[in-house]
Amino acid sequence: MRKLLVSIFIIASCLFSSFAFAGPKVEFKTSMGNFVVELDPELAPKTSANFLDYVKSGFYNGTIFHRVIDGFMIQGGGFTADLTQKKTNDPVVSEAQNGLKNQKYTIAMARTAAINSATSQFFINTTDNFNLDYPRGGGYTVFGKVISGTQTIDAIRKVPTMSTPAPRGGRLDDVPTTPVVIESATILK
Repeated sequence: MRKLLVSIFIIASCLFSSFAFAGPKVEFKTSMGNFVVELDPELAPKTSANFLDYVKSGFYNGTIFHRVIDGFMIQGGGFTADLTQKKTNDPVVSEAQNGLKNQKYTIAMARTAAINSATSQFFINTTDNFNLDYPRGGGYTVFGKVISGTQTIDAIRKVPTMSTPAPRGGRLDDVPTTPVVIESATILK
């Protein structure tokens, strides 16, 4: 009986803590299916606010997953289907030291080699990528996780890719041969 009561207490505590700390949820509708991410504004407040600003403005609507590497991650939020890069807001300060790890199905901010350079682009880890965690190379800020639609993430990570010329010169690698379009990103009530 005591084990049963302890088990019930543990389960109730987990349910209550999940409910009490539930962050904002964003639904992505893509050309390959839908998925929902839950943000962690407690551990990544600046990054979560930055991401939500882009969602509220409709910035992600019509962008693509422009970099897909099976066994690593899928990256989007910065280019249109014709590979034109969208103008972004100022970069957000890195919060990679927040303790969140680049685990499978977490969402993190993409950036350049400069640690505080993340703007709109994000990636979803398709495996555990602990080599992206702080302090290695400054780390990449994890700010949430996929809570439904992982089958969509798994379908996207398997699409064929290619290298292609970029509109302003240079090349982009790991671009899906058929665009994977983010039709909409909306905050769930």
